[in-house]
Amino acid sequence: MAKSTVMLPNDLEVVVIRDFRAPRVMVFDAWTKPELMTRWLVGPPGWTMPVCEMDLRVGGEYRWRWHNEAGTEFGFTGVFREVLRPARIVHTQVYDPGTLGGSMGAECLITVEFEEKSGVTTYKTTIRYQSKADRDAAMSTGMTDGMEQSFAQLDALLADES
Repeated sequence: MAKSTVMLPNDLEVVVIRDFRAPRVMVFDAWTKPELMTRWLVGPPGWTMPVCEMDLRVGGEYRWRWHNEAGTEFGFTGVFREVLRPARIVHTQVYDPGTLGGSMGAECLITVEFEEKSGVTTYKTTIRYQSKADRDAAMSTGMTDGMEQSFAQLDALLADES
C-alpha cells in the first residue's frame, strides 16, 4: 500500500491518512484488540509493546508502553471519549516519556476514523494538541516515521489474518 499522507492543516493539528487493503472491521479490530496491537504497533526494529491495556468503552482507560532491547521505554495513557465500532474512536492521550525522555506537550485529543470502499479501508487520524508548541514538539520526535513503520507491520498482519 502507499505510504501515509501527513498534513498540518492548522497550528494545532496533525492529520495522518493511510489506506489498508482489508475490510474496516478487520482494521478496527487490529486497532482495538491488544492481542493484535502488540503484533504491529511496535515502530522501529528492536521495539516491543509489553503493555497494552484497553477498556474500550466511553470512559474506559488505556495504557500502552513500549520497550527496546537497550532497556529504553516510554508510553501513553488516555481515556476513550467515543467508540463507534467499526467506524470511529475518540480518545485523549498523555505522553509518558519513561526513560526515552522528550516531551509531546499536554494532553491531546485523537480522533480515528475508518472508512471502507471496495475492500480498502482508509484510516484517518486527527491529533489535536493544546498549542502549536505541543504539536511541533510531538512532530520533532519523528512520530510519523514510527507510525509508518508500524503501519507496514499492520499491512503484513492484515495480509496474514485475511
